[in-house]
Amino acid sequence: MELSISQSLPGLNATNMAVIVGEKLRGVMGAIAAIIGICLPGGVLMFAVGMYYHQHGDHAFVTAALKGVSAAAVGLILFTVVSLSKKSLSHNIDFVFIVMTVIAVNRLHLGVPRTLIAVGILAILFHHPRKGQKASAIP
Repeated sequence: MELSISQSLPGLNATNMAVIVGEKLRGVMGAIAAIIGICLPGGVLMFAVGMYYHQHGDHAFVTAALKGVSAAAVGLILFTVVSLSKKSLSHNIDFVFIVMTVIAVNRLHLGVPRTLIAVGILAILFHHPRKGQKASAIP
């Protein structure tokens, strides 16, 4: 049950799960302890990296390391996009919605939230079953 709830909430599943379990075990204080336990290590690490970058960011080694990390991040994001698209892009029109979003944000310089809402509404209207049509089960 908790896993289903944590997957339906926005954010990382592990964070959601920790808060739900912490709240179940120790109430509000357990949820607070869980969120601190999940977020504090990463926050401290990022603070330390930020301080190091502030002091040594102009060194060639640091610049090269950040370029390598950015390349790895692009690869991870691309992998995630490909994995999600295999599961959720079932019609050719879905690619049209993606192209519309990219053009609106990249070429027309429209805001991302506004664009996502507009294209999302169009996608919902397109995929909504018409009168006399049964709603298809999503795999």
